[in-house]
Amino acid sequence: MKFMKLGSKPDTFQSDGKFVKYAVSDLDSDVTVHVGEVTFHLHKFPLLSKSNRMQRLVFEASEEETNEITILDMPGGHKAFEICAKFCYGMTVTLNAYNITAVRCAAEYLEMTEDADRGNLIYKIEVFLNSGIFRSWKDSIIVLQTTRSLLPWSEDLKLVGRCIDSVSAKILVNPETITWSYTHNRKLSGPDKIVEYHREENVIPKDWWVEDVCELEFDMFKRVMSVVKSSGRMNNGVIAEALRYYVARWLPESMESLTGEAASSNKHLVETIVFLLPRVNRAMSYSSCSFLLKLLKVSILVGADEMVQEDLVDNVSLKLHEASVKDLLIHEVGLVHRIVDQFMADEKRVSEDDRYKEFVLGNGILLSVGRLIDAYLTHCSDLTLSSFIELSELIPESARPIHDGLYKAIDTFMKEHTELTKSEKKRLCGLMDVRKLTGEASTHAAQNERLPLRVVVQVLYFEQLRVNHSPVASVAASSHSPVEKIEENKGEEATKKVELSKKSRGSKSTRSGGGAQLMPSRSRRIFEKIWPGKLESSNKSSEVSSGSSQSPPAKSSSSSSRRRRHSIS
Repeated sequence: MKFMKLGSKPDTFQSDGKFVKYAVSDLDSDVTVHVGEVTFHLHKFPLLSKSNRMQRLVFEASEEETNEITILDMPGGHKAFEICAKFCYGMTVTLNAYNITAVRCAAEYLEMTEDADRGNLIYKIEVFLNSGIFRSWKDSIIVLQTTRSLLPWSEDLKLVGRCIDSVSAKILVNPETITWSYTHNRKLSGPDKIVEYHREENVIPKDWWVEDVCELEFDMFKRVMSVVKSSGRMNNGVIAEALRYYVARWLPESMESLTGEAASSNKHLVETIVFLLPRVNRAMSYSSCSFLLKLLKVSILVGADEMVQEDLVDNVSLKLHEASVKDLLIHEVGLVHRIVDQFMADEKRVSEDDRYKEFVLGNGILLSVGRLIDAYLTHCSDLTLSSFIELSELIPESARPIHDGLYKAIDTFMKEHTELTKSEKKRLCGLMDVRKLTGEASTHAAQNERLPLRVVVQVLYFEQLRVNHSPVASVAASSHSPVEKIEENKGEEATKKVELSKKSRGSKSTRSGGGAQLMPSRSRRIFEKIWPGKLESSNKSSEVSSGSSQSPPAKSSSSSSRRRRHSIS
C-alpha cells in the first residue's frame, strides 16, 4: 500500500477524555471547534492561514462575540478534521488509501486551496492520488470502497469516477503485462467453473481481478462492470464468472434473508446482475444453466420485475440442454413448462441459413433435452395427469429415439397415483411407443401389472418380432396398433400360422438353452386370454416339427416361402 507523509513537526495533539482534544502549545487556545461530538481547543492563526472557510467561520463567530464554532456537516467527521488541523499546524500526518478520500473531502469543505496558501492540502492530495493511488490496483479498490460513505462529496470531486476509470483500465490490461499485486485464491470446480484456470506458476489467469472487485459495494461494482462490459474488450465468460461470484458473495442463501428486510436491495441486485449478464447462446457457455436457474428462482422470490424474469427464462431455454434434473426441480411445474415451450419455439425459429449448423449441433441438444424432461417427469412429485401429459407432449419424436426414460416416468407416475382410472392409464400410456423400448424395458413392461392389458400385448407382440428377426416386423412397425392389425387380418390365417410357428421355434430355442425365456407366465396367460387356443396349437405344431426327423416336402416349403413373401409385400 502506498502512503504519503506531510509535515515535519511532532504531533502534539492530546486528549482530555473521549470527546475533548487540544493542541499543546505555550499559547492558550483562542478558538473552540465542535465537530460532531468531539470538541477541539485550537489556535486561530494556523487554521486561518490555510483554510478560507475557517476564516469566514471565525469572523462570523467574532461578530457574535464568541470564540466557539460548530460544524455539523464535516465530511469524514472529526477524524478527517483532525488530520486537516494537524496539517495546518505543520505536524506530521500520514495519508493512505484508507483515509485519503475522507481527508480530500474535508479539505474541500474547509477550502484548503492554493489561493489560501501555496502548496496547500488539496494540491498535495491530488498529487498523491495521481502519482500513487490511481497507479496501484489495490489502493484504487480500497479508495473506491471508501467513497460510498462520503457521497455526494466523493462523487462531486470525481473521486468515484476516477477510481472506476483506474480499476476498469487495469481490468482490461492484457494479463501477460500485469506486474501489480492482486488477490486470486478461489478454487472452483464442477458447474461453477466457467473460466479455464492456469495452473502454471507465474501465469496470470484471465479472471485475476474478480475476487477483488467482488468486494465492492453493489453500486460501485455495477459501475465498474458496466464500463468493463461496454468496452467490448473483456471475455464474456470472465464477465459471467464475476457476476456469478458476486451473487455467491453477497446474496443470502436462506429464503428468510432473501425476502426479509433486505428484500428491496436483493431485488435491485438480482435485476442488475441480469442486466449485466452477457447474452446467452447455445454455442458459447457464458453462464452455466445451473446458475441461471438459481438466479431465476431468486428473482421470483424477491419479486423482480417481470421483464427480468422473462429475460432469465429466455436465457435458461437457450441453455436447457445443459441443465440437470436437480436444477429444474427447484421450480414449479408451470415454469418448467414455460421454459421447455420457449426452447421448442427457439428450435422452430431457426433460419434456413443456419439450418445445417443447427442440424449438426441441434440433434445432440434435442436428445439432451428429451432425456432431461423424461428424468424430470420421473422425479417431480408435483405433477398432475394433465401437466404430465402436456409437458411430455412438448418434446418432439426426434428427441426420443428410445422411450425407456418416458416409460420409467409413466410407470413411476402410475405407482404414485394408484387412483388412476383405466381410461387415464390408457391416455398416459398413449404417450409411449412400445416399439421404441429396449429389450430390458420391454421385459420389465411385459410383467408390469400396472400397465393396461392392451399395452402389455403390444409390448409382447413387438418383442417377439424383435427377438425372432421376423420380416413381418417391417409390416407391423408401420401399423399404429398391433392388436388392431391382427384383428383386421383375421382372414389371413396362413400368415398367422407362420408367425406362430416362428414363435414356437423361438420357444424351443429358449427351452434348449439358446436364449432367455421369451414369454413369462403372466404373458402366456395374456396370450391365452386374447387368442384362446392359439398358443396351445402353436406349441403342438412345434412338437410335431421337433418330433419329425425328416425335412418337410419341397411343395410345402415352396408354399410356405410364397406365403412369407406375400406377407412381406
